[in-house]
Amino acid sequence: MAGGLKLYNTLTRDKVDFEPIDDQNVRLYVCGPTVYDFAHIGNARPVIVFDVLYRLLRHVYGADKVTYVRNITDVDDKINARALRDFGDRIADGSMSLNEAIRAVTGKTESQFHEDVATLGCLKPTHEPRATDNIPQMIVIIQRLLDMGHAYVASGSEGHEVLFSTASMADYGMLSKRRLEDQQAGARVAVESHKMNPADFVLWKQSADTEPGWPAHFSFEGKAHPIFGRPGWHIECSAMSDRYLWEEIKDRLSPKAKAKPHQFDIHGGGLDLIFPHHENEIAQSCCAFDNDLMATVWMHNGFLQVEGRKMSKSEGNFVTINELLATEKFGGRQWPGEVLRLAMLMTHYREPIDFSVKRLEEAERLLAKWPAGDAGDMAPDASVLEALTDDLNTVTAVQAVHALAQAANADPSKLPLFVASAALLGVAPKKAEVSDDLSAAVQALVDLRLEMLKSKNFAEADRIRDELAEKGIQLKDGKDKETGERVTTWEVKR
Repeated sequence: MAGGLKLYNTLTRDKVDFEPIDDQNVRLYVCGPTVYDFAHIGNARPVIVFDVLYRLLRHVYGADKVTYVRNITDVDDKINARALRDFGDRIADGSMSLNEAIRAVTGKTESQFHEDVATLGCLKPTHEPRATDNIPQMIVIIQRLLDMGHAYVASGSEGHEVLFSTASMADYGMLSKRRLEDQQAGARVAVESHKMNPADFVLWKQSADTEPGWPAHFSFEGKAHPIFGRPGWHIECSAMSDRYLWEEIKDRLSPKAKAKPHQFDIHGGGLDLIFPHHENEIAQSCCAFDNDLMATVWMHNGFLQVEGRKMSKSEGNFVTINELLATEKFGGRQWPGEVLRLAMLMTHYREPIDFSVKRLEEAERLLAKWPAGDAGDMAPDASVLEALTDDLNTVTAVQAVHALAQAANADPSKLPLFVASAALLGVAPKKAEVSDDLSAAVQALVDLRLEMLKSKNFAEADRIRDELAEKGIQLKDGKDKETGERVTTWEVKR
């Protein structure tokens, strides 16, 4: 690798040399899906982008030295309402907890998400915590904010709320670069008169008698405030990132990392999360733990359009990952996961992407030219590493991988280098499983074709090649480096 890893930091608005707090424990957190409904193609972009970063960090620092946390948001008013609708009687009589009901209504959606992103070639994160499993951690952080004067209890039209006091943080707005007086509230409720500042946002919200929730006991200004309710949107990521990137691993961190408690290396997500979600995460975490930083580097992928238009159900261009993989809704056909992934990586992660049939067809044509094989112990090529360590420049990396594929097609000895390099992007073609009988039959035809070429019977050689192509067998001709003789390899195309 020619140089070190450089990443664009949204916090500082420049490309920085990445230096982990502890190079033996590199820590990454990415905001995951809300499992109310099936994930759409826009949700796939950060999953793919940060999967590439995860692969790169594992390559640079070691697979066992990187902790990647991507959460599951299953605390949501629409999810709660569905749980109450379907299992309200069982929640009321105590035969089912709220968490169990939420799991029941989100289980299919969560399972489908996992299946879909696996088809997109994404590795599993180290931890994938659910918000519902971290309610106690959220309550602890909220109480810390109350104790330190960064939050207050107020009564609004919908009951009691614990609100974060944005005016209590001198540099609130550090990520979005917005002045406090210019900001709109980022909570899930409208701005109301009970807020000290219009930008103050909900940490905990009381549930009505007809709404599900969790018991919580807060203390504010010497008074007890039991509030049966649910957390605001932002607090969940502060709680889960701190639990899995600090509390549960702090004992194995270096002295340098222990000197920066509750801080981790990289936080990622979509551009739309900068404000209010990530801004408010920073406010909560920094104020609760009296830190200047929550994460050292903040990374955000650009927006996604579909066929040149903003994706929305009203536009009729809303498409889920699963619909692309398993139906003919988009472009009149199904699309392989590796095609969807490569199409995403052909645009730099910080740039907007126009997701189109044309782009998918371009990616598919490129993949069709790439050979399948095994990497063995081969390391990725320097050209691919150089591109990826320059702020995940996947555009240049894909070009480099394609050049390696062309070299491997001409010289089979270079196949492992291509495969290792493509694998770093998660786009290495997989070898199709072939039975012994089929393999023997194909090889016999390949050998016959070589004989036809030697005897200059080109018409018969072409006929054999075309016959195999119709059956999905692609032939690749090359030369033996030592003898100069023609050699032919073959593979079953996807």
